[in-house]
Amino acid sequence: MYDRLRGVRVRILPMGCRTNLFESEALGCSFTEAGALLTDEEVFDAAVVVTCSVTSEADRKCRQNLRRLRRENPDGIIIAAGCWAQRISPEEARDLGVDCLVGNRLKFRIPGIVTEMIEHGRPTEGPRIERVDVQNLKEWDPLYLSARRTRTRAFLKIQDGCDHRCAYCIIPDLRGMPVERHPGEILQEVRMLALSGCREVVFTGINLGMFGRTSGVSLGDIVRRTGQVEGIERVRFGSLEPFCLTEDLLEALADTPQFCPHLHIPLQSGDPVILEKMGRGYTPGEFEALVGRARYFLGEDLHLSTDIIVGFPGETDKAFLSTLEMLERAGAGKVHVFPFSLREGTPASLIDGRLPPRVVRSRMDQALSMASELLDRYAGRWVGEEVEILVEKSQGGVVQGLSSHFLRVRVPGEALQGEITTVVPGDTKKGVLLGMV
Repeated sequence: MYDRLRGVRVRILPMGCRTNLFESEALGCSFTEAGALLTDEEVFDAAVVVTCSVTSEADRKCRQNLRRLRRENPDGIIIAAGCWAQRISPEEARDLGVDCLVGNRLKFRIPGIVTEMIEHGRPTEGPRIERVDVQNLKEWDPLYLSARRTRTRAFLKIQDGCDHRCAYCIIPDLRGMPVERHPGEILQEVRMLALSGCREVVFTGINLGMFGRTSGVSLGDIVRRTGQVEGIERVRFGSLEPFCLTEDLLEALADTPQFCPHLHIPLQSGDPVILEKMGRGYTPGEFEALVGRARYFLGEDLHLSTDIIVGFPGETDKAFLSTLEMLERAGAGKVHVFPFSLREGTPASLIDGRLPPRVVRSRMDQALSMASELLDRYAGRWVGEEVEILVEKSQGGVVQGLSSHFLRVRVPGEALQGEITTVVPGDTKKGVLLGMV
């Protein structure tokens, strides 16, 4: 592949989760190693959309992006990859102007597919289809980062797939059975990232807590070993399901000074009946106790961020209020609020009690208002305190970066990108720490 795409302009559009961000960045590495030029411009020779299908809104945005790309560049190669591409029909893809559908576990093939189309032309009879039965595929998609593309902070995918099957979720059908990356490859890539100047590693996966099922090396072991790599100052998780946060894992996180005091643990609902309908596998009381254990190991200042779903079928006023009350009791900071999205083929699509749109909108407004208040409240505890940030940008006398507690910080000053520096914010606005050095 080396140099076969020299001078070819490639545009990559990531959508959705942090795992997609890693896969998009890794694809960028593969393309640049083949000689391609990555671009954000409207004019391109090939475009790859790393798609998301977690909600109907995500589907709509996929179609919107693909139409826009084809409109901007009628002659360019357009590839749709990932979850939406795993399930969409060839006929719809053709109508959207897509030249190739590449499903999950096969994204490593994309630079080769683009090379073939550059050399032999786009398909004329409809889109090329590259998909496999992910439910019966144990192979890992061999995407990796390279030193030529890394920055101060890198997402690193180490797990894929899920078999938990929450009632509302279609992702197990699209991502397939759980698989994990070989521990030796993970640590080799971490060392490469450190040598290239990366200071923070964020481990991601579709259900990250399932890591360790086949390798014999636990997620806690990976964190401990990563913390021992010279140059790595911070380690984080993208997201972790409550039923995966064991005491052994918490001990490993507490034993690793580089692990940041932030956990994203999806709640989804604070009502026992709704949680049971969702198939989440825990009760509100168990979730609250889990948060307490996490704070015992990682400190009372632990930033708990979370997700909730508003308007699940059968959600009563009382059930919705129970969710808001749980967010308060758990001391949540950043809260992602999603309306229930019906996905055909999931158990939730057959549950009676769909809520009127006006009710869902009203509850969304209440939840978003509370989410804003909770984040400001959590961020406010750091006003006037010393905060360490990893500098991501320093320009015009303003330093920007992330605190170890996963808060965005923007203060006056000068610092080098990749440097960890201490600042004292003087204010907060919309969860961002601002103000004096």
